[in-house]
Amino acid sequence: MSYLRFDKAQMTNLEEVLPKEVLRSNRSGAYSCSTLVDCNTRKYHGLLVVPVPELDDENHVLLSSLDATVIQHGAEFNLGLHKYAGGHFSPRGHKYIREFDSLQVPTTTYRVGGVILKREQMFQHFENRIIIRYTLVDAHSETTLRLQPFLAFRSVREFTHENAQASREYHHVQNGIRTCMYPGYPDLYMQVNKENEFVFRPDWYRGLEYPKEQERGYASNEDLYVPGYFEFSIRKGESVVFAAGLKEVNTDTLAELADFELKVRTPRDNFYNTLVNSAHQFIIHREHEDYVLAGYPWFKCRARDMFVSLPGLTLTNNEVAKFESVMQTAEKAIREFIAGTPLSVSVTEMEHPDVLLWAVWCIQQYGSMVSKEACIKKYGSLLCEIMDWLEQGGHPNLRVMSNGLVYSEGREKAVTWMNSTAGGRPIVPRTGYIVEFNCLWYNALMFSADVCRSMRKRKRSRELEQLAERCAASFVPMFFNEFGYLCDYCVDGYRDYEVRPNMIFAVALDYSPLDMKQQKSVLDYCTKELSTPKGLRSLSPKSGAYNPMYVGPQTQRDYAYHQGTAWPWLAGFYMEACLKVYKMSRLSYVDRLLVGYEEELFYHCIGTIPELFDGNPPFSGRGAISFAMNVSGIMRIVKLLDKYNTY
Repeated sequence: MSYLRFDKAQMTNLEEVLPKEVLRSNRSGAYSCSTLVDCNTRKYHGLLVVPVPELDDENHVLLSSLDATVIQHGAEFNLGLHKYAGGHFSPRGHKYIREFDSLQVPTTTYRVGGVILKREQMFQHFENRIIIRYTLVDAHSETTLRLQPFLAFRSVREFTHENAQASREYHHVQNGIRTCMYPGYPDLYMQVNKENEFVFRPDWYRGLEYPKEQERGYASNEDLYVPGYFEFSIRKGESVVFAAGLKEVNTDTLAELADFELKVRTPRDNFYNTLVNSAHQFIIHREHEDYVLAGYPWFKCRARDMFVSLPGLTLTNNEVAKFESVMQTAEKAIREFIAGTPLSVSVTEMEHPDVLLWAVWCIQQYGSMVSKEACIKKYGSLLCEIMDWLEQGGHPNLRVMSNGLVYSEGREKAVTWMNSTAGGRPIVPRTGYIVEFNCLWYNALMFSADVCRSMRKRKRSRELEQLAERCAASFVPMFFNEFGYLCDYCVDGYRDYEVRPNMIFAVALDYSPLDMKQQKSVLDYCTKELSTPKGLRSLSPKSGAYNPMYVGPQTQRDYAYHQGTAWPWLAGFYMEACLKVYKMSRLSYVDRLLVGYEEELFYHCIGTIPELFDGNPPFSGRGAISFAMNVSGIMRIVKLLDKYNTY
C-alpha cells in the first residue's frame, strides 16, 4: 500500500479533500500545483506554471488545468472539477475518483461504470513540460477520451478575464497544436502520443473562483480560455500520453519519456523518503547556477533561507555535490556583496545583517557532516574573508562593538527573520543588540578560530578567540535576565523581555556563550512557553501581544505572522538543543515531536511542510504550502536521531 494514499471516501468529500494540495516541480523553477481533486483553489495553482524571464521575474500560469471526459455509447462523463462563483462546483468529476496515491508520481484512479481509468502526472526534469499518462485499466465497450485544456497565460499574482486581445490563433504540430494568447509569452505546445482529432471550439469559461484567495482577502475570480479539445479512442490496457510544454516534442518518444520519468523518482514510501522528495523540489538550476528556493508557490531565493536550509536539504541525504553546487552560487553572491558590486546571481536579501553569520554556520555544518579537512580546503579562505570583513566594519548594518557584541539598526527596516511590516515599518522592531545575531556571532568566532588554528594561522586564531571571550563576557549581562531566559534585544538601556524563540540558538549552536546551567534554564523556558507539536511559537501566550491565528486579510495576517504563530524550522534547533543538553534522556520526547510533522505530510500540501502553523490548537498549517527551512530542519533532526540511536 502506498504511504501517501487517499481512498474514495476521502476523495469524494470536498470539505476534507479541497484543503489538500499536491506540488511537483521540474528543478528549474517551474511547477505544477493543485488540489488532490485537480480543482484549483489559488491563483498560484496551475498544471504548467513557468518562469517567463522575458516578461518579469515571476512565474506564469500557462496551462491552468486539463479536463478529461470519458465517452461511451454517446454518454459523456467529465472527470474535471472547478469552483464557480456562488459556491457552485462543476462538472463534479471527483465523484468518480476511486483512489489517489503519490508513491512515485500523483496517480488518480477513476471509475465510471465499467470503465477504470488511471491518470499519472509527472514534471519532466529540467524541462518546462508536464506529462500526463492515461491508462484504460478496464472497459467493456468502445471508449473515447476527450482532453480539454484551460489556458490562462498570466502571472501568478494576477488574474485573466475574457478579453478581445487574447489570440485564438493556433497551429498544428505533430499530434497536437501550439498556441499563444498574448505577445511576449512563449508558445505552448500541447501534444498526444497518438493520432487524435483537435476540435477547435474556442470559448471562455467565466467566473471561476479561488477560495484560498478569498480567505486571504484578495480578489478571487477569473475567466479561463478553452481553445477546443483533443479526442481519440483508447483501448483496454492502452496508455496514452499527453504533454504540454514550451518546446515541441517528438510524440513517438513520449511513452518512453514517461517511463523514464517514473523510473527515476524516489518512492515516497516512508517519512524520510517523502521529505527527501520535498527537499529536491527546492534545489533549482537556472541560467547555469544552482539555487535554493525559499518556498512554494510564491517565494524566490532568499539568502538567509538558503544558508539555513542548505545543509538539511542536501547533506542529511549525503548529497554533497548538490551542497557544493549551491554554495558555488552563494559564494559568488557573498564575494560580490563584500566587494560592493551588483550581484550577478539571483539571490535576494544579501544585505540583511545576519546573512553572513548564517553562511558561516552553513559552512560549519559542511565541516561537521562531511569532514573538517574538506571544509577547510573548499571554504577556509571564504570563511576568513567573511570574518575579516565583518570585524573590520565592512557591513553597513552589522557593527562589532567594543564589548565584542554585534549591533544592528532595525527600527525603520526589518532586519531579522521576523520581517513582517505595516505601513512600511517593522511590526516587531528588533534593533540594537539582537539575541540570535550575537549567538551566531559568538559561534562564528569560535568556529573560525578553530579553522584558522587548523590552517596554522595561529595569530589570527588567537585574535578571534580573544574577541569571542570578550563577546561571551558581555553576552550574559546583556541578555540573560533575572527570570532565567534571554531578552530578545537590547538597545539604549532598554531590554526586551518578551519570551521569543530566538534565544534557542544560544543552546542549539555548537558554541554557546552560556554555561550549562544557563543553557538548561533557557531551554526549559522554551519548552514551557513556546513549544507546540508543530514548532516553537514566535511569542509566548503570556504576552499581551500574543496573536496566534494566521487568518484573515493581509494586514491581519501580518500582525499575527511573528506574534505567536509556530515555526517548524525553529523546532529543529529546539530538538537539537534538547539532545545537546539532556542527551539520551530526551530521545523519546524528540521522537514524539517528530510524529506531529509526519502527520502533517497528509494535510495542507501532501508530502511536505508548510511555512507556519497557528500557535493554538488545532495548530492548522498556514502560509506557503512548502517551506525549505522547515523541511530542512526536520530532516536534520531525523538524521540526528539516527546517530543517537546507533550508539
